[in-house]
Amino acid sequence: MQLNLLAICVGNTSTRLGAFVDGDLVHRCRIDNAKRDAIVAGLQETATHLRETKDAMAVIASVRPEISDWISSHVKDRLKLKPIRVEQDLRIPIGRQLDPEAIVGEDRLLNAAAAYDVLQQACVVVDAGTAITVDFVDGAGTYHGGAIVPGAQMMLRSMHEGTALLPSVEWKRPEEPIGHNSVQAMRSGVYHGVRGLVRELVEQYAEISGAFPMVVVTGGDAETLFEGFDLVDRVVPDLSLLGVAATVRTAMEDDAGMKRGAS
Repeated sequence: MQLNLLAICVGNTSTRLGAFVDGDLVHRCRIDNAKRDAIVAGLQETATHLRETKDAMAVIASVRPEISDWISSHVKDRLKLKPIRVEQDLRIPIGRQLDPEAIVGEDRLLNAAAAYDVLQQACVVVDAGTAITVDFVDGAGTYHGGAIVPGAQMMLRSMHEGTALLPSVEWKRPEEPIGHNSVQAMRSGVYHGVRGLVRELVEQYAEISGAFPMVVVTGGDAETLFEGFDLVDRVVPDLSLLGVAATVRTAMEDDAGMKRGAS
């Protein structure tokens, strides 16, 4: 079975696009959600990698319905592909142990599915984006949820907006632990605070599960926050796109299995 796919993951502040040809991710890009023209151009560029393929499909995952609805219309009208929606048309292939009323972002489920698809063992998935999520998947491939905290830029913005004197600061990795002015101190607090938070949660998850899980990190701030961090096993920037591919591949395999069984 050949997997030829335009994968679209709409996040809180940006959209990731990926082209999979014969199952391989051959092109990817990340575009700010506020830049509609750039998203259109990105969709056009990504779709060019699928022009010579057969049975290409477009699959959309989203935590921003108003943006994904607009993208869906563009994909249908301009790219002439029927958009398939994750969790509506295709269920993400990950077990779930959550409260009945729980609503979990598709990005978190896709990241969990992609990580377990490769590792096939208990893991913690950290997504360092607009918000930071630290989620646990057990050894049987069941997603249990986890923790959510503000992302790095959101933390900095909240300090500025919630105080009289702290300045507006753009996020970047601090040069040293001790901040010698307010800007340095704010960046240092965010950087080491996030890393300490992740370490504490991973240790707690390991105690609950009885084994130390592998740690996979993704998201726009993944490398800035976690490069060289001894706790992290892998940094995978395109984890959500890989999750979309795993979702489609599983559906194709299940469909093929049902057809064989009926023959």
